[in-house]
Amino acid sequence: MSSDEPVPLDLLDRATVRTRGRNVAIAGLVVAAALGGVVGLFAGPVGFGSTVAAVGLPLVLLAWTESRKTLRLSGTEVSARALGTRVVDLRTAERLEVFVTDMRGARTVNLLVAGPPQGRAISVALAMYAGTGGRELGVYALRRLADALATAPDTRSLVLSELIVAQLRAEARGDAPPDRPLYRLASLAPQGRMAQKLSPDAVARFVAALDR
Repeated sequence: MSSDEPVPLDLLDRATVRTRGRNVAIAGLVVAAALGGVVGLFAGPVGFGSTVAAVGLPLVLLAWTESRKTLRLSGTEVSARALGTRVVDLRTAERLEVFVTDMRGARTVNLLVAGPPQGRAISVALAMYAGTGGRELGVYALRRLADALATAPDTRSLVLSELIVAQLRAEARGDAPPDRPLYRLASLAPQGRMAQKLSPDAVARFVAALDR
C-alpha cells in the first residue's frame, strides 16, 4: 500500500461503536426522564418536557455523533469524520499529548492532536486494556502513524514515534500485553480519574528508559 493511501485509525469495530452509542443514548434519556420527573412535580408537564428536551437531546445527539465517527490517516493528516470532517496535519500540530481514560475498569491510551485552523483537535485511541488483556490498533496503522509522527519537526512527535515503534517491537517479540509499552504507560496514570493527561516530560522519560 502507498504511504499516502488512507488507513483506518479506529480502535473499535463499527458494531461495538454503534452499541456503545445506543447505550449512551438510552442512559441519557433515562437520566433526562428522571430529572424531568423531579422538575415536573413543581412545573407540571411543561417542565417535564422542557427538562427532557434540554438534557436528553444533547446527550442523544452526542451519542449519535460518536457512533458515526471514523478516524483515518492519509499521509501525515489525521481526519475525523462524523457530522463533518476535521483534519489535523501532524507536521503542523500545535498539541501532541498522551492522555489515559479510565472507565469501567478499562484504561485507554489516547493520542490527542490539535492544530490549525482554529485549534481543531482529534483524539486517536491507540490501545485499550482491561486486566491483563485488551485491544490495540493494528500493526499497519501503528506503523503508519509512527512514520507520520517521525516526519514532524517537533521533539514531541519524535518521542511519540519512538513510543509506537517500541510497542511494535514488543508485539513482534510476542510480549504479553502487560509487558508492552502502551500497557505500562497506561499504568502510570493515577487511579480514580476519568481522564488523566500525561506530561510530555514524563512520557519522554518513559520512552528513554525503554529497552531498545
